Amino acid sequence: MDIGIFIPIGKNGWLISTTSPQYSPTFELNRKVTQAAERYGVDFVLSMIKLRGFGGKSGFWDEALDSFSLMSALAAVTSRIQLYATIPTLALPPAIAARMTSTVDDVSQGRFGLNLITGWQKAEYEQMGLWPGEKHYTHRYDMLTEYITIMKDLWETGRCTLHGDYYTMDDCRLGPLPSRKIPLVCAATSDPGIEFSARHCDYNFCNGTPSTNNPFAAKENVSRMYEVTQKSGSALRALSNVMIIADETDELAMKKWEHYKAGVDLEAIDWRATQASKDQAGTVGSHSLLHSNRDPLPHNGVRFIGSYETIAGLLDEMSTIPGLAGTMLTFDDFLIGIEQFGTRIQPLMKSRQQRASVAAE
Repeated sequence: MDIGIFIPIGKNGWLISTTSPQYSPTFELNRKVTQAAERYGVDFVLSMIKLRGFGGKSGFWDEALDSFSLMSALAAVTSRIQLYATIPTLALPPAIAARMTSTVDDVSQGRFGLNLITGWQKAEYEQMGLWPGEKHYTHRYDMLTEYITIMKDLWETGRCTLHGDYYTMDDCRLGPLPSRKIPLVCAATSDPGIEFSARHCDYNFCNGTPSTNNPFAAKENVSRMYEVTQKSGSALRALSNVMIIADETDELAMKKWEHYKAGVDLEAIDWRATQASKDQAGTVGSHSLLHSNRDPLPHNGVRFIGSYETIAGLLDEMSTIPGLAGTMLTFDDFLIGIEQFGTRIQPLMKSRQQRASVAAE
């Protein structure tokens, strides 16, 4: 099973709490995490893009780095690990994004890929006058289809002419071309999103049902994704996301989680839910429906909480989900967490023994 790290590009990472580790995102932090991930044989790192945070007492994601700039810098200080940036498609024209991609592909010597998003948080784009209106919720994957068509034409041939509903290209040019086919990732869980990923992407994140220590939380969405791909003949592969909170014993790890829960930032969660509820076109499994839930927990995804042995076992169980290619990890404290994973968890994982042996050499 491949392992990736969802690096801490936004303030306080992925715990919406005032009692979890508090930090600003910096290049230095992300460099240390990424270089440690490379040292321990982790397969990839991915950075999100967030243009407006959720506020609250924790100021959650109110500070965030630019995804492309960060990944270009990380490409220059790594040599093996795969790197994925996220495109804010409503803010970045496709021809510019294609050129930026080609540039970072060169910096990384062919280790760069892209995470495609449509944008679900209206306030991010409305603050810049870039929100296209409520119709975006219904037509966003139609727009994204034109977007990626333009990029692929430019990457493959250096030219694109397209007169679409959302973009117009008149003999647009690009050079130099990327050194390889650019790997594409999406995190679609709605039916229209999965259909888009099946047609255009290499990987798709299938979010699991929010839960603690359930290694099969993503199984239903992974199965649903493959039902779509089987009909289309797509080679799309499934990935998942997991928050890791580890310690020497199960009791100590759970004590951390209880501490983070005590400081949950309800104001920031309410902001997120209000923004997500604006999507009246959300379908079963969509991010909008997930984020519109006001469940008062500092993390609304899948969490593995326990000793190093417990978490290694849970990750191994997760690896048995049919069709799951890998999972992307977040940590409560990234600098401590990546070391815990590399030195205490991964060596115990049967699904990662080859990677662990390579990292130990």
